[in-house]
Parts: sequence; structure tokens; C-alpha cells
Amino acid sequence: MLPRANPSVIFQKLDDGAVLFAPETELYFGLNEVGVAVWELLPPMTDSLEQLCAMIASRYPEVTLETIRDDVEEVLQQLVNEGLARHADPRGTDVAAAS
Repeated sequence: MLPRANPSVIFQKLDDGAVLFAPETELYFGLNEVGVAVWELLPPMTDSLEQLCAMIASRYPEVTLETIRDDVEEVLQQLVNEGLARHADPRGTDVAAAS
């Protein structure tokens, strides 16, 4: 299951990527072009890792699906580790909010 963007995070697109800002922790997090695509394709835009990777692969046909999946998984893990994105529990509630 894909994480969802933390609703309190501010997303600001730039010419060569984007910056995320988490007000609660005062964390700034930079995204490159692929990171921006991952952020913009988080649920509800996509429902699965496979769907998200396929959409990114359509933008970068010269890159193998394996490389895209590895990169996407790395970005997702960083977003979750920094509290910028959150997994929902099986009941559909935000894990961080339930803690």
C-alpha cells in the first residue's frame, strides 16, 4: 500500500524540482524531477506501487522498470521516514494521527 502525503506538508514546485516543508518539524526537503513525479502521483492519483512506477516509466522510457521501482521505493521510504508521507492502517486512518 502506498503512503499518502501528510496533509500539513507544503509543496512548492520549482524549475528543477520542488521543496516540501513540514511545519510541525520545520523540515525542508528537496525533491528532484523524479521525486516531484512520485509526490504528485501519491494516492489518490495512484492506487499501487506498480501503477505509480508504470506512470513514471511512461515519462522516462529509456530507464528500466527495475531502476524506476528501486528509485521510487527509495523516495517513498525517505518521505515516510521524514514524516512527509504516512501509511494508513487497515481501517484507513492515518497511522501518525492514531499514535
